Amino acid sequence: MKYKQGSMGRVIVAKLEHGDDLLQEINNLLRSEGLESGILFMIGALQSGSLVVGPEWCSVPPEPMWKDVSDGREVVGIATVFSQAGEPGLHFHAALGRGDEALTGCIRKGARVYLVVEVIVLELVGTGALRTLDPLTGMAMLGF
Repeated sequence: MKYKQGSMGRVIVAKLEHGDDLLQEINNLLRSEGLESGILFMIGALQSGSLVVGPEWCSVPPEPMWKDVSDGREVVGIATVFSQAGEPGLHFHAALGRGDEALTGCIRKGARVYLVVEVIVLELVGTGALRTLDPLTGMAMLGF
């Protein structure tokens, strides 16, 4: 394990509205605020999206298992943000539910807000944390 200490900076509260592109709006917010590191909490609903719900099998590099949804789902999520080549490097996991079905995964694309999504961002300062490409996994990984 590797770790660094830092402190809390700003707190940002945002409301995403019906039809908004979740990832695009969050990335726009992070860019406009110049936020390099943080943690993000989300609650609301999505009308659609594509998630990675695990690897097809436990291999390195992993082969992602995709799941698309387009039926309106309640959502709760958490993400970390660490600068990646000067851009927000968002790693976003969420649980999506509808009826008696629940789905958990990494939100990757096509996530559209249904009615509303509330977002709270807590800025982290002084950690020196970054996301860099790991050649073994082919994924952007946390580093210091």
